[in-house]
Amino acid sequence: MSGETSVSLFDLKGKVAIITGSSRGIGRAIAERMAEHGAKVVISSRKKEPCEEVAKAINAARGAGTAIVIPANISSKDDMKRLVDETNKAFGKVDVLVCNAASNPYFGPMAGIQDDQFRKILDNNIISSHWLIQLVVPQMIARKDGAIIIVSSIGGIRGTPVLGAYGISKAADFALARNLAIEYGPHNVRVNCIAPGLIKTDFARALWENPQTLKYVTDTTPLRRIGEPDEIAGAAVFLASAAGSYTTGQAIVIDGGTTVR
Repeated sequence: MSGETSVSLFDLKGKVAIITGSSRGIGRAIAERMAEHGAKVVISSRKKEPCEEVAKAINAARGAGTAIVIPANISSKDDMKRLVDETNKAFGKVDVLVCNAASNPYFGPMAGIQDDQFRKILDNNIISSHWLIQLVVPQMIARKDGAIIIVSSIGGIRGTPVLGAYGISKAADFALARNLAIEYGPHNVRVNCIAPGLIKTDFARALWENPQTLKYVTDTTPLRRIGEPDEIAGAAVFLASAAGSYTTGQAIVIDGGTTVR
């Protein structure tokens, strides 16, 4: 095969990716790994300073201009529009969208949740993803190429006594991906979910910092440990790249085996 250029199935060169909630945790790991595989990445969360720290580290490792910062609040439709508009202005397009940012203002049984808490979970975890997808998908349809990834949770598969509303929102992610996969599949736009188990992030700190919860999870997980953010990032690279070009409407579970017990 001498003289031929080998192209990796996971190559993202020339691609532009927006990753929400990418100032820390799973979102940051996804942004870093997509940049490693050649993508230009947009770092976005509510606060500018943590985003700038991530972008600075990526640009130092991958070259100036690899990452840019566009702060945005997922609860604001205007912010979502500005996020897409400024990405188009800076990079000219959006090839990959990762809806990773989410909210969970309540921890406890469903009987105790307040209406405003429930609405915030549903608005930020479902409707905001719908907004953002609708803003990026027209250009993907026009190019007949695009990858949309929604970071869900195994909470959408299993019942829980303390994360019920969050789990309901994450189950809706699966339905959103399935329906949009059908709608956009004829245009070669793919929509998938990643469903992590318990991952060592700030977002899930209340779970893994609780000794009883941590012991229960590790004792009942076949791999006998919780996950790291980087262990989710590989699936996002797969779904965004040529390696995942025939995958759509799916939920990839990455949970150390928790849900197979």
